Amino acid sequence: MNPPKAICAIIAGATISTSPVANAQSKVTLYGILDEGLVYQSNVNGGKRFSLDSLAGEQGSRWGLTGAEDLGSGLRAIFTLESGININNGMFGQGGTAFGRQAFVGLANDKFGSLTLGRQYDMIAYFVTPYSVTGMFGTAGFGRPGDLDNTFNSVRMNNSVRYMSPNFGGFSFGAEYGVGGVPGNVTANSGYSFGASYLRGPLTLDAAYTYFKNPTSSTAGSGFFTNNANGASTLAFSLNKAYATASAYQVGILGAGYTIGPVQLRTAFSNIQYANLGAGFSNATARFNNAEVTLQFTYSPTLFLLASYDYLVGKGVTTAAGHRVGDQHYNQVGVSADYFLSKRTDVYLGASFQKASGTSSTGAPAVANFTNQGESSSDRQVYVRIGIRHKF
Repeated sequence: MNPPKAICAIIAGATISTSPVANAQSKVTLYGILDEGLVYQSNVNGGKRFSLDSLAGEQGSRWGLTGAEDLGSGLRAIFTLESGININNGMFGQGGTAFGRQAFVGLANDKFGSLTLGRQYDMIAYFVTPYSVTGMFGTAGFGRPGDLDNTFNSVRMNNSVRYMSPNFGGFSFGAEYGVGGVPGNVTANSGYSFGASYLRGPLTLDAAYTYFKNPTSSTAGSGFFTNNANGASTLAFSLNKAYATASAYQVGILGAGYTIGPVQLRTAFSNIQYANLGAGFSNATARFNNAEVTLQFTYSPTLFLLASYDYLVGKGVTTAAGHRVGDQHYNQVGVSADYFLSKRTDVYLGASFQKASGTSSTGAPAVANFTNQGESSSDRQVYVRIGIRHKF
């Protein structure tokens, strides 16, 4: 069945399920976000670029269906189908994946939590991203270089089973396992993720860990980095391109935040590793450390101002031929303003500057890279976005 027919069938199903006969026991909601922006980049492959973008804004354009059916005794059947939309050409986001943002079904209970199965975000998205700069002001100009730790949610986990706990006095946690599905090898193309957060008054503490074995697959739609329909990988740029041979990937993140009146302070630290890089690197492991500091000021109930600083350092590895690569450093600063015209519509402006130094994973001089939005031909790049976001 082609995607347009599939979507028509889903909408028809939603209409049927919300008929008066079914209303007493089930509910289906259609929702979405349209986030469009004019983007300026000072250098992409040697030239300035102006573009319209609807996928890398504050939240990324999408539409979805979510529903719940009351099964009695506090138990509910739940589902979500959510598709990214490129509103500039009408195509799907997430590499052409029809429901690339989320697609899952499961059971939920207020007392015991929820268990869901399908294509889902990892625990970084649930327990760290909402409290990072990408959760406060989520444009690509504020994501970490290359989105190495997935806080920009570039990658989802296919074939996953996820448990999310209820809230225990401000503490919550979750766990997820991605089933590999490889005959004769239970662990191949599999991964797992854990996360937890504690929210108490002005204090926020959070942590998450994700591990994936055989993260890069030659089969589009499988693996971790290559699980979109077109198989495009986030290991496509010089920052980490040479590490596509890694047989394992892991990232651990710790974060903390504190609110003082109208000011919210936020900091986070992550460690990223591409392990067992193969014979070309004598099976070495490439490591990155990323630190972020963000300050958000609520000027009024409708105006939010933000400033952030991010520092990424790559620990170099030695090739089998004896060459040292991957010793690289990235400094990134950004400022933004977000003004709400109503509860559902806001306009925003963000500007970021990034400077790279050292040697990339390929052995060439490191170049600027704003969350995989196109590499600079030099060590510097400016990223500016003016946008409008509408929720329905």
